[in-house]
Amino acid sequence: MAGDRGRASTLGVVIAAVIAVVFGIIVVNARDSPAGPGPAAATSAPDVVSPLTGRGGDAGRAVLAVKVDNSPEGRPWTGVGDADVVYVEPVEGGLTRLLAVFASQLPPTVGPVRSLRESDLDLLAAYGRPALAYSGNAPELDAAVSAASIVPLSAERVAGAYRRAGDRPSPHNLYGDPAALVDAARDVSGPRDVGFRFGPVPDGAPAAADVTQRVGRTEVLAHWTGDRWDLTIGGAPADAHPATIVVQHVPVRTSAIRDVAGSPSPTAVTVGSGRVEVLRDGHRLDGSWSRSAPDAPTAFTTPDGAPLPFAPGPVWVLLVAT
Repeated sequence: MAGDRGRASTLGVVIAAVIAVVFGIIVVNARDSPAGPGPAAATSAPDVVSPLTGRGGDAGRAVLAVKVDNSPEGRPWTGVGDADVVYVEPVEGGLTRLLAVFASQLPPTVGPVRSLRESDLDLLAAYGRPALAYSGNAPELDAAVSAASIVPLSAERVAGAYRRAGDRPSPHNLYGDPAALVDAARDVSGPRDVGFRFGPVPDGAPAAADVTQRVGRTEVLAHWTGDRWDLTIGGAPADAHPATIVVQHVPVRTSAIRDVAGSPSPTAVTVGSGRVEVLRDGHRLDGSWSRSAPDAPTAFTTPDGAPLPFAPGPVWVLLVAT
């Protein structure tokens, strides 16, 4: 019995030694081998090119559109310079409003936020199911808003995402918190192809250093400085520097809806076709636009049918009456 105990003890020592050696080899190899696939050694994912700006990086997880005041009383606005895409739309009395579309970055605040128009619903259908921040809408549009492919984020629905600024009179003093607005939305689409194509300036493109257009009665002046576009809107410098300015000539029809002053509400028709000028890098490219349905992208093409190339960066679209 004693001999058996001695042999068992010796065998135990041998097994322990073997385990220690094997464990030591594993530890040494682990120290000497490259790091595994943990966070410290993870390689960065390749850049995702945004379909809205043509830029690489974080394209954003959700599309948030905000209806922004562009009346003289509403300027200067806040946060619009961070938008990926901005539409300048005609509204009542020859005034304009902005539809600012955010995805790749969100400003701390945006506004003044104003009411939506029928034009917005058709424009945003191309974005899938974006969130739309707005102060309210005419009762005549209630059914259209409910049926639209948007996540409505009016000031009445998500009051906590808005604030009133004390230095401006109502209704030009409502501002939204974009992060809170996105958090309040559910099942919102991410950035998708709305028809923009990006690329270099074609050879022979004519120069265009200063361009003036009117949306409604609002004058928009674009000046090319040599490295960016500077905008002057309604005679005042604007804090926005688009890489591409799209002058989209569209039919504008008068709806049955009227504002409090009795002025009829115009609707910019963005389904169909027409002529277009694309301003980028101090040049003007002429062509046409076409869109078959509200949920379809808009094609911008040269006279021979090739895509009109935009410059990577923010895009502004001026909806000019034909």
